[in-house]
Amino acid sequence: MDRIGFRYEDGQSALEDIAFSVAPGEKVALVGPNGAGKSTLLHILAALFVPSEGSGEIMGVPITKKELARARKHVGLLFQDPDDQIFMPTVWEDLAFGPINMGLSETEIKQRVAEAMAMTGIASFSERVPHHLSLGEKKRVAMAGLLAMSPSILLLDEPTANLDPQGRRDLINILKSRKETLILGTHDLSVAMELTDRVIVLNKRIIFDGDFRSLVENGQVLAETKLELPSFARLMMLYKERTDLDIRLPLSVEEALDILLRKHAT
Repeated sequence: MDRIGFRYEDGQSALEDIAFSVAPGEKVALVGPNGAGKSTLLHILAALFVPSEGSGEIMGVPITKKELARARKHVGLLFQDPDDQIFMPTVWEDLAFGPINMGLSETEIKQRVAEAMAMTGIASFSERVPHHLSLGEKKRVAMAGLLAMSPSILLLDEPTANLDPQGRRDLINILKSRKETLILGTHDLSVAMELTDRVIVLNKRIIFDGDFRSLVENGQVLAETKLELPSFARLMMLYKERTDLDIRLPLSVEEALDILLRKHAT
């Protein structure tokens, strides 16, 4: 992305001067407050929106009106609301829709659908009606639909939003196993830390681009964007303040436990 901006038809600015690149296989989180432009940027990366200013490419294909269809072949977007994505009478038909429109053979379509259902734990869902499923089940179906398309880049818009704890964990486990380039839009830093290595903080502009260690130690960025650290990090922040110990804030529950065990041992 090269200094892209986006304005809606009413003139409202959603993104300004966005510039970054993502390497193949990289795992990147887009985080920021509501209205920061995360969903808009994901829609541009999915070749659903064309930038109002600047230029961008997806796998070498420019994001222009002329090239949108070609650019979309490389990406799959998981919408925040799975009802925006699921529309066929049965789960099998929904998963097969993309591969059918790719012009694949019947054998290849069946194989892709079966593999996607197995990967997402919905192998028994073939004849179920998508809109009779729970939210967590719908998100699994939507994720399986993306995997059946076999895109090079997975774009995820708040994938764990409104899920119960088990549904959240199930979806995280699915995503942790993926090897594709992954760009995750979320306000949940704990999910971002678990699934990605690089974090871009948005507030219409990019105000931070780096690793999570640098972010959690940057109080100014956290305060400006009202990002909340995961509970384990907040706990260790209080522990550090009250014990006056020289420790770095952990990036995982395991790191937090290691710190406590080491301090307890001494």
